[in-house]
Amino acid sequence: MAQFIEGLDRQQSMLLPEHLDDYVDKNSPVRAIDAFTDILDLASLGFNTRPAATGRPGYHPGLMLRIYIYGYLNQVQSSRRLERECGRNLELIWLTGRLKPDFKTIADFRKDNGPALRKVCQKFVALCRNMDLLDGDVVAIDGSRFKAVNAKAKNYTRGKLRQKLGEIDAAVARYLSELDRADEVFEQTGTVLPEARMERTLRKLEHLQKEAARYRSIEQRMDDTGETQVSLSDPDARSMATTARMPRIVGYNVQTAVEAHNHLIVAHEVTMLGYDRDAVSMMAAAARDEMTTDQLTAIVDKGYYKSEEIVASEDAGISVVVPKPVTSNSAARGQFDKADFAYDSVEDVYVCPAGENLTYRFTGQQDGKAIRSYWSGACADCVIKDRCTTSKERRVRRWEKEDVLERVQERLDADPAQLAVRSMTVEHPYGTIKSWMGATHFKMRRLKNVATEMALHVLAYNMTRVMNIMGIPAMIAAMKA
Repeated sequence: MAQFIEGLDRQQSMLLPEHLDDYVDKNSPVRAIDAFTDILDLASLGFNTRPAATGRPGYHPGLMLRIYIYGYLNQVQSSRRLERECGRNLELIWLTGRLKPDFKTIADFRKDNGPALRKVCQKFVALCRNMDLLDGDVVAIDGSRFKAVNAKAKNYTRGKLRQKLGEIDAAVARYLSELDRADEVFEQTGTVLPEARMERTLRKLEHLQKEAARYRSIEQRMDDTGETQVSLSDPDARSMATTARMPRIVGYNVQTAVEAHNHLIVAHEVTMLGYDRDAVSMMAAAARDEMTTDQLTAIVDKGYYKSEEIVASEDAGISVVVPKPVTSNSAARGQFDKADFAYDSVEDVYVCPAGENLTYRFTGQQDGKAIRSYWSGACADCVIKDRCTTSKERRVRRWEKEDVLERVQERLDADPAQLAVRSMTVEHPYGTIKSWMGATHFKMRRLKNVATEMALHVLAYNMTRVMNIMGIPAMIAAMKA
């Protein structure tokens, strides 16, 4: 083997470096983890830094936090895997000072310190702001569905329960009919069905009765609690629509606001809602608070379009850019849409495609909103009436705050490229985090624990971004400044 590079003999004595620090490169990410943890006031964040005076001393929360940050930075989220890495990974050995907590201790730290871990994520965002990495005024907001520890087969709605009970009733009827036929054959011919077949049929009937009782108990639980869904493995998980390729999953809806310049996640929230339309004002306000800016533009997709949310954001000084979904019945029929009617704010009239003025008639209430109605008396003699309406006259309704929605559309029309900014900004973090999480996604159960797990992923993503932007030595120097 002289032509190949040869390794050392395993029995050969060696003089290894005297210091543990010599094993870790100066540009290693673990040094950034160590520096970040050192500057945290763990007690103020909610970690217990004063253990009981009796019994064996526990591990310092700073040590456990270092282990978890390292784990999520390196896609090692399992407590058992982290325990193994603490005994064989030189970077973790350096980070922990050769301590090796068992997996139960590691898992309990994450479970028991959820609020404090989420504050650590917020603390890093504040640190990014202090390092002038959040100096922009544009954020992109989006939601994505993440799988929970709950199979679709263990998630039930009332419709699914009715379907299951109907299938059971049909199967029971089929087996009972089989037993009736066996009795008829015996009465007419004296022939008895094989015993094994009869036992199999009776076992299936017994199993179906148990399944029916189980489904009815779930239905009773929904009646007692008022729940619309019941998930057996993770009670807080919900069945949600996703994409055409994967129509539904059981999981959580994670909302994020990503700063458009450096693509850092400035705010996030884990929700149990299967839709996004109620999250605009909440996420935009959270992003503004973290970025401490007076002028903020929030770019979202059409799934967030809800007039009340848009108005609430605009009232808070946040400019929303969102495309309006096309849901017009008139357009579907090939008739003029509301957008074909130009509004004159000075005269308070709508001008129809035929050039007639639709004047204000009255104000009504719809879903708690004041709606103004406009129409013209000239519709009966209009030559293009068939392209407009089949009714006596074409009526156009206007919300009292419609001008806010019109300004939103004007901003989008002036710069349509903003939607491309949204997709380039907010979709990459989701792809990266889901890749880190693997096919199973969340490993913890219940909303509070899932929120903690997501906070650790967001922290790991943001730290990776900052290390790539600044470099590790510069990042450490900025944190210590």
